[in-house]
Amino acid sequence: MRFIVSITDYVFPSLEPEQRVLAPLSVELRPQQCRSEEEIIALTRDADGVLNCYAKMTARVIENLNRCKIIARYGIGVDNVDLAAASKARILVTNVPDYCVDEVSDHALTLLLALARQIVSADRAVKTGAWDVVAHAGIRRLRGQTLGLLGFGKIAKALASKVQPLGMKVLVYDPYLEPAAIAPHGAEAVNFERILAEADAISIHVPLSPETRNLIGERELARMKPTSFLINTSRGGIVDEQALAAALKDGRLGGAALDVLSVEPPPADHPLRQAPNIILTPHLAFYSRESVVELQTKAAEEVARALKGEPPRSPVNPEVLNR
Repeated sequence: MRFIVSITDYVFPSLEPEQRVLAPLSVELRPQQCRSEEEIIALTRDADGVLNCYAKMTARVIENLNRCKIIARYGIGVDNVDLAAASKARILVTNVPDYCVDEVSDHALTLLLALARQIVSADRAVKTGAWDVVAHAGIRRLRGQTLGLLGFGKIAKALASKVQPLGMKVLVYDPYLEPAAIAPHGAEAVNFERILAEADAISIHVPLSPETRNLIGERELARMKPTSFLINTSRGGIVDEQALAAALKDGRLGGAALDVLSVEPPPADHPLRQAPNIILTPHLAFYSRESVVELQTKAAEEVARALKGEPPRSPVNPEVLNR
């Protein structure tokens, strides 16, 4: 039997890892760069498996899947997949939760250091002809400062281990973990209000969900120190971008660095494009040559397991396995 596996979209230079993993199963790989719901439906209607990057797997798309066994997401977050619809259709959804721990934690640390040392603004100033140390007189020593982590999964734990040798104290807000699970990592579990009030920098490491959408908004920004930094390498939508732009413009926040935005790429008139003291990167925290190959391979392996009737490694909706 020849299987069909559709790839709705991808950001990789080659699909060799998928071909290597799926070739032994006589899979016909159908890659495309879908830009609309209609394109996704046309591509995936008769697929036995779907590999998905950023394209939205809506309820309507899923309802039109005639024989699909699995939607394997390239990545950690699954906010672009309608999980309820997938579970109703008895379609397994998987992710790759462990492929870019080093890369994302490195990126978050890099953004923190760039903000703290004013690297971007100093570079721009020198390139426009300035040479003024006094202009950067607000720089503070990192040792003794406090990093607040929202969420304490693999990436946040890795980041904690990287800032502690720099002499930073680490606070964690994660309502799903007991303090006893956080303390062995040299961090202190605190409530949300305390982390907002005490952290000199906050780094976001929670998934996007109804619970976390606009988790950092006008009220929360007002409770942060006016000198503090906000870093987001998780998902756009967790931060109210209009409120953040206003806080930066009014000098109510020391700076921000975002790798993710609610709309990617952001429109030309997006307020954060013109905001002061902000660093924006194009959703590349996950990226390295090594991490991308690992991501492609692990996602394709999930599809292979599903086609062979084997249990998945990282199910997001495991309830469908028992039906």
